Amino acid sequence: MYKIGVVGPLSSIKKVRDVTDEFEHEIDFVDFPYEDAREVTDIIKKHQNAVNGWFFSGPVPYRIAKEMLDSEANFTYCPPVGSSLYRCFLQMSRDQQHFFDKISIDMIRFEDFFLQESLQELGISTEHIHVKTFDEKYNFQDIVEFHLDLWRKGEVQGVLTVLQSVYDALKQENVSVYKINMTKMEIRQAVKILIEKAKSTYFKDSQIGVEIIEIDQFDQFVDEVNIRYHLQHLELKIKQTLLSFCEKLDGSLIENGNGRYQIFSSRKEIEREIGSLRSTVQQLSLEMDVSVAVGIGFGETAASAEINARKAIRHSKKQESSGIVVIQEDGVIIESAGQEEQLAYTFRSDDKELLDKLNQANISVKTFKKIEALIDRMNWDGFTSSDLASHLSMTVRNAQRIMSGLNECGLVEYKGEELQSPRGRPRKIYMLKK
Repeated sequence: MYKIGVVGPLSSIKKVRDVTDEFEHEIDFVDFPYEDAREVTDIIKKHQNAVNGWFFSGPVPYRIAKEMLDSEANFTYCPPVGSSLYRCFLQMSRDQQHFFDKISIDMIRFEDFFLQESLQELGISTEHIHVKTFDEKYNFQDIVEFHLDLWRKGEVQGVLTVLQSVYDALKQENVSVYKINMTKMEIRQAVKILIEKAKSTYFKDSQIGVEIIEIDQFDQFVDEVNIRYHLQHLELKIKQTLLSFCEKLDGSLIENGNGRYQIFSSRKEIEREIGSLRSTVQQLSLEMDVSVAVGIGFGETAASAEINARKAIRHSKKQESSGIVVIQEDGVIIESAGQEEQLAYTFRSDDKELLDKLNQANISVKTFKKIEALIDRMNWDGFTSSDLASHLSMTVRNAQRIMSGLNECGLVEYKGEELQSPRGRPRKIYMLKK
């Protein structure tokens, strides 16, 4: 059964669990209560491999977790705006028998924009509303003093807070304070999203993965070996190295001959051991003094995964540095997988206008998507043909031809020039049109 960790103060967890009981037939919820939000770091370190997702009670633990978890990890929280905020205003009006807008609110940074948006939707003037923003390293006493100072001066008639510790401290001072809590509707919606993503991730992880490892120029290497037993010992050594790696994947090794091997395993195991694969390939390359190409394919069936792996190995062998190339079931190509220079792009597009322009420029979708992915990864505002050539392992002449074609069909625009040396011709600087 899927497991979702619920993280927050005990009072918040109880509110979440009132709703999650509805989903217990399909998900197992595990409570991780804390007294101080700084405990979130240890909770995640200890338990992240035991759960399929995380539900955080508020923005503070969520922000702390975001610094630790992978961008593709399954985690969420309910933002303290929208219906949560509206409920506080209704409670204040009910308790005071009067609607007032002289209030102070504390809100974690990055949420204050949505706060302003919610207040505008309510038609509330922000003229007398005081907002205190903070980050995950907040000092709760500073926030308490902010509200108390305004309350004692008579500048506010009520306080809204997202922090339980601030709420408790202000209550002791007899301040009219209200805690911005998640509504059941918000919790229910967030849990549904978490469950769907957990199921999707499980399906993705259980896909079949095929790795094809090919030793370059193996036939030529065989011809140069004069002693038959030396060759057999070498082949045994290669197989032993790959079997040791295969054990980590809980996979199956198949020897296809002529220096080509296949490993079958699950997508989850292959992605987890991508660093170990790179080390194994480097070891083989150094021992034999030849390059080793690797292609990985993922698919819903063994056949589709193998087809993608064969495409990936062909792609890998075309590269100057035969890095690990992955082709996913959705057509996404990942070059230099597991390295800092990893580049992910697709060779498919259903954008008819884009396809027409690329056909006009005689440039493939794959080449354009690769350039687009590189610009995004490098965060370039402007780039030259030489920049493309050096990062994409192509000649400057070819890069110039591509940029000229893209410029003519309107997919890039001319931004300016840069002069490399007093005697050289200036290089054209381009930028991608959005």
